[in-house]
Formats: sequence, structure tokens, C-alpha cells
Amino acid sequence: MLCSPCASATDASCDSAVTTPQHSLRNANNPAGLLSIAEETLAEFLSKATGTAVNWVQMPGMKPGPDSVGIFAISQSCSGVAARACGLVSLEPTKIAEILKDRPSWFRDCRKLEVFTMFPAGNGGTIELVYTQMFAPTTLAPARDFWTLRYTTTLENGSLVVCERSLSGSGAGPSVASAAQFVRAEVLPSGYLIRPCEGGGSIIHIVDQLNLEAWSVPEVLRPLYESSKVIAQKMTIPALRYVRQIAQETSGEVVYSLGRQPAVLRTFSQRLSRGFNEAINGFNEDGWSIMNCDGTEDVIIAINSSKSLSNSSNLSTGLSFLGGVLCAKASMLLQNVPPAVLVRFLREHRLEWADFNVDAYSAASLKAGTYAYPGMRPTSFTGSQIIMPLGQTAEHEELLEVIRLEGQSLTQEDAFLSRDIHLLQICSGIDDNAVGACSELVFAPIDEMFPDDAALLPSGFRIIPLESKPDSLATNRTLDLTSSLEVGPATSQAAGDSPCQNARSVLTIAFQFPFDTNLQDNVLTMARQYVRSVISSVQRIAMAISPCGSSPTIGPKPSPGSPEALTLAHWICQSYSFHLGEELLKSESLGGDSVLKNLWQHQDAILCCSLKSVPVFIFANQAGLDMLETTLVDLPDITLDKIFDESGRKALCSDFTKLMQQGFTHLLAGVCMSTMGRHVSYEQAVAWKVLAADANTVHCLAFSFINWSFV
Repeated sequence: MLCSPCASATDASCDSAVTTPQHSLRNANNPAGLLSIAEETLAEFLSKATGTAVNWVQMPGMKPGPDSVGIFAISQSCSGVAARACGLVSLEPTKIAEILKDRPSWFRDCRKLEVFTMFPAGNGGTIELVYTQMFAPTTLAPARDFWTLRYTTTLENGSLVVCERSLSGSGAGPSVASAAQFVRAEVLPSGYLIRPCEGGGSIIHIVDQLNLEAWSVPEVLRPLYESSKVIAQKMTIPALRYVRQIAQETSGEVVYSLGRQPAVLRTFSQRLSRGFNEAINGFNEDGWSIMNCDGTEDVIIAINSSKSLSNSSNLSTGLSFLGGVLCAKASMLLQNVPPAVLVRFLREHRLEWADFNVDAYSAASLKAGTYAYPGMRPTSFTGSQIIMPLGQTAEHEELLEVIRLEGQSLTQEDAFLSRDIHLLQICSGIDDNAVGACSELVFAPIDEMFPDDAALLPSGFRIIPLESKPDSLATNRTLDLTSSLEVGPATSQAAGDSPCQNARSVLTIAFQFPFDTNLQDNVLTMARQYVRSVISSVQRIAMAISPCGSSPTIGPKPSPGSPEALTLAHWICQSYSFHLGEELLKSESLGGDSVLKNLWQHQDAILCCSLKSVPVFIFANQAGLDMLETTLVDLPDITLDKIFDESGRKALCSDFTKLMQQGFTHLLAGVCMSTMGRHVSYEQAVAWKVLAADANTVHCLAFSFINWSFV
């Protein structure tokens, strides 16, 4: 990215400023060198907090007003991603600085913050060398870590400043072994300017500017790492909201249910969020290891056997089990599904996707010595849930609640025992107007009279919106099949008038299950099947609530009555039979739309590409879309060469003449690439020419990948 034209040559918003010699570790090994870096960091941070060193624009959807928590801005055309906030808080500057420096207490993505060195810097200030780790938001990207200098000082006007920047040198900080699962990212001069107000309270200026090394994640996820809106919603705005929350709790403005103290409920929310992040990331340091998974559904199974059963809970995790914890998780791309709407539906209609008997197993297993799987007590659930609010944050962006699932025993001896299940749950990001905000539903089984240190094993859903990309091909596509497969608004509608602007988001699902060592295999099988069932249900729900009526992962479904779709389906099957002398579809009678239906559901991944100088894909069946991890809407953006590695491209080029001369060719076992950047192996591939009705015109090329799976 380019730097802002208004930034000076020494401004840290330019990449070159961070890698100049004065910021190297060579100068950072002595207090004088660190003080020099600290003073430069202070000057550059202040130029962003109150000046024009960054080209700031108003944060979309966050207009200032009487009910606003503050004034928010994001960067435009600057290095990395940056956000700024300003607001009034009824706390003293030193208290605010203490809260904000304790980043793990309010920044849900912060896994760890360690201060390795601290010494005085004059004027009552301090310099610290800080190592920070951040969770990855999905299973598809590595986590981030930072090695920074943090400078705390008081200005002549009485304002308190906490500013921070990265120190260069990728090997800096803790040992390489402890940071093996992280990508080193960069903090450009950022921090907090806290001005005391007459009569009490403070005005806070917050600046966050990061380079998150977007190159290290699959291309489809890069908008998450290149969006200032995401940084604002995940880091800058929560910082100001959290300080305001503490201020309101301190003043007694916040009252919670069930007689719980605000700090206790806030801790529950943090533990739910942290446990969910730990499940998604599965760090080796925490005892997690990946089990073998069978691939095509992309359900990752991780296991943690490092926890043993005891009567006292560990407050940091709240967990202790005899056998361990098993986590089944997956991430997928959603198409044209509003995250806030989907999370609200999942919260309010649990019966549409959940199996209450699985909830019952998890709830029973949390009790010491109670491992009921597979012989659980027979229980019937009414299908209803009762939501009991516990509290919400000051801005109502997060809800904390207890969910009661009503159950009845089916055996006479248990007729008088309560079989209800209770879940502690947080729900966030359900405001449709929060641009770039993540939407989450995270829950954990809990005892009805849960103590303050109750064990928590969080599971749930996270949906993160990606920056919408303009669908430049929407009005220019000439391929009849693609347009015929779209269900919803008329395709002749102008792009600007369509309610669907190709909005995409990433859904991450993680479910955790405690298990006894003797039942590990049984629980593993149950967990994998259950998460696949949940994925299927969420896909169905997303398709139903999408304004376009499209499915989240397979794109729009084929319209059985579409003549263009039926025509191409017949051409694909007939050309395959003509060239290879065998039937692609084994059904005896394939008339009407059954050809398209059988082709769509065929177990092999079938892909069709154009015969242009740069071949692009124009059709894929369900298995083909799953293999490429894309949708029919995005399919025309993928070129043929992108899915093969170097050896695959060479093999295809060497066989291309044979393909065009005899009409087909067989490709040996190999590896190709999905749009998520993951490797896909296949035992064999067949390529053939798809002939039009006259049996002479080549309409496109088709590929069938046999017995494919993710590596």
C-alpha cells in the first residue's frame, strides 16, 4: 500500500521509517538507544492522534451524536491499517492508562502480553519491551505476534501518553520455539493520549496502526488483514467502550441480574471468548494436537489430553477433565448472508441446528466422574429454549445470558429429576449497522447454580464480514450457464439496483467435547458427525435468510427448469461418453432435469472452463465447488492455471495437444490448489472436450477429479 501523501518523510505511517537504523535492535540494547526510539515514537504518535500524519476519514456507520460513545475514524491510503477514536470518560488518566495497558482484559483477540524489560525514562516515565500474541480469528490463518517498545510519559500540559511501536528484527523477543505458530506482525506508532478534564474525567485519543502481514493468509481472507474497518471494530472501538464500561460500573450506573457483580459477569464473558479462541487456534503450547481427518468436509479434529480431573477449577481456563477435550472445527465462505441476521437466527432458533442430546452429553460430562456417552439417560426435549438475560455491555453490543433447554426423562425412576440443560452464552455483533463488525454466538454448558469459578468449555460460531468486491462481471457475462444458475432477482437488473452486492463473510465453527480416555474414539466420531450436521443446517438456514436466496458455500443452486443449464449438462455427459466410451452418469433413465441433478450431485469434482487464451471456469458441480472452496458467483474469477501447481501445469501442457486431437486425456495422480490456498490431492483426473449439439463445435473443456481430498 502507498503512504498518505500528507505524511512526512519521517512519519511512521511509511514503511521505511520502521526499518531505518535508529530503530534496529543494535541501538535498542542500551537505555539511551531505547529512549531515542521512544521519543521518536511519541512524536509520531501525537502527529496521528491530533494531526494529519494519517489521512483520516469518518468510520462508516459511526456518525457522532448525543448517543455516540465517541468519534471514530479510519485511515485512507496509508501503510498498513489504522483507526482512531476520541471520547470522554469519567475516570482519571492514571486509571485509564492502567486499564488500557492491560490489553488481555479488554482485547478479546489478545492471547498473551509479557513485559520483558522495564526501566525509568525520566519525567516519571517508563520504557518497556513487550511481547504480545494475538489469536487468529479463523482456522484458515496463522496467529500474529509482536515485539514492541512501549513508552509511558506525562506531557508538559499534564496529559498522559502511552505509545508503542515495533522494534525491527524478526528474531526479537521470545525464543523461536515459543513463537513457532505465529507470524511476526508490526505495530506502527500507536497508543493513547489521555487529557485530564477540569472537574474530573478525561478525554481519550486512541490510535491503532498495524501491518498484519496479509501476504501470509489465503487471498480470500486478505480483506480481514487489510481493512481499517475491521481493526476499528476489533481493537479501537472496544478499547474506548471498555473504559466507558468500567467507568459506568464504578459509578453504579450498571445493574446486573441474579445479584452478580459486574466484574464477575465480565469475567465470564472474557472466559467464554478466550476459550472459544483457544479452541479455534489450538496452540501446541496449550496441549492441542491435530488428529487425522478424512478431508472432504474439512472438519478439523484437535485433541487436548493435558487436562486431568480434579475438584478445583483453574480460573484461567475453568477446565479439568479425566481424559481430555476434543474439538471439531471448520471454516467456510458465506455468500450474501448478513452476519448479524444469521447470528440472530442461530440464537433465537436453536432447534433448527442443534441436537439437544449432544448438549446433554456435554453438560453431563462436565460434572466430575460423569461420562455418559454412549449410554446416556433417555431424555426427551420439548424443543423450546428460555433465554434469561444476565447483563449487557453499556453500548448493548454484547449480551450475556443463560439458556435453559427444557427436557423430560423417559424413564419412570427419573421422572422427578430435572433434565433441563443450562448454557451460559454471549452474543455479539447483531447490530446490522456495525460496518466491519464480527458477529459471534458462543456458549458453554453450565450448572443451574453456577459458581463464580464454574468450568467452561465454549463452543459456537463466528462470522466475520469481508470487504465487498464489486462484481464487475455481473453485467458482462456472456455464458448462459452461469446466469441460468442464479436464483433470485432477475439477472437483467442493474448491478447498482440489486440487493445483493456479492457480500462475503467467513464463518468459523468450533465445538468442544470432554471425554473419558476409554471413549475417545466414540466421542471423536460423534463430534465429527455432529459438526457436519451443524454445517449442513447452517448452510440451509443461510440459504433461506439470504436476500438473494443463495446458498452460502455452493452459490446459487441450479434451476431445474433452466434450458441452458439442462443443455450444458447433456453436452457434458454426451461428450464424455462420446470420447471415453463410457457413461459419466450410471442411471438407466436420465430424462429432463435428472441429468442436471445427477451431474450436480456426482461424487467426482467436475469443472468446466472456457477455451479463451486465459481459460476461466464457467461451471462446477457441488463437489467441484467444495474442492475449490468457492461459489458459482465467484467461479468466473478463477483461471485454470491457478488451481494447478508447477508440475500439474507442466503435465497439462504436455497433454494439451493430445486432448485437442483425440478429445480427451487422462492425468496422473497429483495435487491442485483450492481458492483458500489449501492443497487437494486426487487419484486421477480426466479432461475432455465438451461438444455442442452439432457434435463438431467445442463449447468448453471439462475436468473430472476422481477421489479428491484435502491434504
